[in-house]
Amino acid sequence: MKINLALLSPNQDAYSETFIQNHKKGFDANVKFYYGGELPSFLEGSGLLWISKTERLINYIKSTILNKSSMSPAYKALIKSFKKEKIDIVYAEYGVTGVAVMNICRELEIPLIVNFHGYDISETSIIDSYRSLYQSLFEYASGIIAVSKTMINRLISLGCNPNKITYSPCAPEDIFFNIKPTYTENSFLSVGRFVDKKAPYYTILALRKVLEKYPETRLYMAGEGPLLNTCINLSYYLQLNDNIVFLGRCTHKDLIPYYSKVRAYVQHSITASNGDMEGTPVAILEASAAALPVVSTIHAGISDVVENNKTGLLVKEHDVDNMAKNMLYILDNQNEAINMGKNGRTYIKDNFCMEIHLQKLNSLIFDIVNRKS
Repeated sequence: MKINLALLSPNQDAYSETFIQNHKKGFDANVKFYYGGELPSFLEGSGLLWISKTERLINYIKSTILNKSSMSPAYKALIKSFKKEKIDIVYAEYGVTGVAVMNICRELEIPLIVNFHGYDISETSIIDSYRSLYQSLFEYASGIIAVSKTMINRLISLGCNPNKITYSPCAPEDIFFNIKPTYTENSFLSVGRFVDKKAPYYTILALRKVLEKYPETRLYMAGEGPLLNTCINLSYYLQLNDNIVFLGRCTHKDLIPYYSKVRAYVQHSITASNGDMEGTPVAILEASAAALPVVSTIHAGISDVVENNKTGLLVKEHDVDNMAKNMLYILDNQNEAINMGKNGRTYIKDNFCMEIHLQKLNSLIFDIVNRKS
C-alpha cells in the first residue's frame, strides 16, 4: 500500500517553482497537495478546507465569550483534512511552512520533512523572527532538506542536528538533456526572476563591456519581477535596445530555441542587502543540463554545481569587470566553451539529475515512515 503524503506549499503553481511540481509528480506516494499561504488553506482537487458551522461557533465561544485560547479555523480545518486523508507523512516546502504545521504534525504524531530553499534560511528578517521557532522545528522534524552546502552550514549554526540533514539541490527536468545546442549565435541567455539576489542589472553592465569588442552580441533575459522595469530603463539609457531582448515569463518549451543557439548562460547572483540568498538556482542546473557553459558568481550553491574553469566560469559577487571578461572568453574561445558545456551536461547528469534527486527524497520518505511503523 502506498504512503499517503501531504505536500505543502505556499503557492499552487508559481512559475518559478517548477521544483515543487516535480516533487508532486515524482514522489512515490499518494500525494495530497495542499497550498495557499504558510498554513495551507486549499487541497488540490477538493478546494477550500473548512470546518462546520458548529465547530466555528464553539471556536468563537471559547475565544470570545469564555476568553480561552482556541485553534484558528484554518488550523482546525487542516487537522480535519489530514485525518480524513489518513496522512502518513508531511513534506513542507520552505522552512516557514514547516513552522506553520509542526504543531499539527506533533498533535497527530505525523512525521515531518522540511525542504529549505533559500530566502527562508538567509533573509535577515526571517532569521530574526523564526530563530527560536526553527529550533523547535529542527527538534521535531524527522528530516531536513538543504539545497546547497552553504545552507547546510546555516542550518547547523541555527541548531539543526547534522544527522537530520539531506543535501539535494532541486534537479533540472529531463527535457534539458535532450537539447542540442549549436552555439551559432553570439548571444547569452539569462533566466530568472528580476529580484535583488539575481542582480540582473550587473549582467546588463557586463554585456555593455562585451559590446566594445563584439557589438552584435545579444542577451536574452527571461523572467518577471520588481526589477524588470528598472532593467528595461537601464537598457534604454545605455542604448542597448538592439542588444537586449526581454522575453518576459517563459515556459521551458518557450526557451528551448534560445538554449539551442546561444553561446552560454549568464547569471550574476549576489547576497541581497536583506541577506536573501539563492539556494542552488535551478536555472543554472538547467543550463548545464542543456550543455551550455555557465558564467556566474561564487554564491550559495552555484559553486556546488558549476566546476570553475571546467563547466563554467565564476567570479566574486559584484565583480562586473571579470564577469565581462569571462563572457568575452566564451566568445573568443568557442571550442573550449563548447567543451565546458559538454562537461557540464555530464556533470549534472551524473550528480544532480532528476532521477538521483527523486530517488534520494523517496528513499528518505520511505525510511522515515517505516521507522515510525
